[in-house]
Amino acid sequence: MNNQIIHTARGSFFVRDTAETDKPALVLLHGWPETSYTWEATLPFLSDYRVIRPDLRGLGDSERTFDLCAYAKQHLAQDIIAIVDQLEISSFFLVGHDWGGVIAQEIVLAAAERVEALCLINIHIINNATGNAAAREAIKQKGIATHWYQAFMQQPQLPEAMITGNEEVWLRHFLRLSHRQPFPEQTLQEYLRTFKIPGTAATSANYYRAMPTYDLPRWQQLMDRQTIIPVDCLYLHGTRDNVIMAQYLEGAASCFQSLEIIRLDAGHFVQLEMPSEVGMYLAEFFHQQSFLF
Repeated sequence: MNNQIIHTARGSFFVRDTAETDKPALVLLHGWPETSYTWEATLPFLSDYRVIRPDLRGLGDSERTFDLCAYAKQHLAQDIIAIVDQLEISSFFLVGHDWGGVIAQEIVLAAAERVEALCLINIHIINNATGNAAAREAIKQKGIATHWYQAFMQQPQLPEAMITGNEEVWLRHFLRLSHRQPFPEQTLQEYLRTFKIPGTAATSANYYRAMPTYDLPRWQQLMDRQTIIPVDCLYLHGTRDNVIMAQYLEGAASCFQSLEIIRLDAGHFVQLEMPSEVGMYLAEFFHQQSFLF
């Protein structure tokens, strides 16, 4: 295992890397409010791959950047491309959960020839006009109580004022598994360690603050153009997720070169709740894709 800070022209990023250069590369992208440690329990099932797990900008042990533009998801995708370039990796399999899933989609749109196959876990599909409209209607019908934190995070200075010094209360509110299982304490403590790094309340919030100015107009363009994400995709959906609801997947098949959806009895943090199942599904899907190249 080779865990290190990788310096690129775009900045400095902490990367967990199994460093087995004789194996196909597999890049795993975490979401909010997590770090690359989220994938730890899936590693035993991914031993056929060189597994590369970066901490995203502003989270984990990667650099804290306060420029809002840096958190446009197109730009965060370029961060990951810069990392794999620095590691001299020409092509790779790609997985993204939560915000990491949006970034993964943007990576494919930016460099489809380098992504051999894609897996998304509990995130909306950025070019899916049908599903995103259905989800918006469902949210209107049931109310926005489950989405309150997104508006909160977009407020100027409010997250900085209220989260700083209260990081553990904040994280424990969000980091829950379904079926009343306890969230893995070691994982939570690792998230908490890095969330206490000065500036994280602001840089974490920037993932949401970038949405209205940068991301939503971009996604609307993709939907208007009926853009297709030109790779084969596996979607693992934890059906107990109150935010990424089933409606988001309506019309999803038309958004990819090909798409397989597997529904799992889990909440939002599927890779933590069902690590063996997620690891085995990933290994099987990417193994099948390997025969296409």
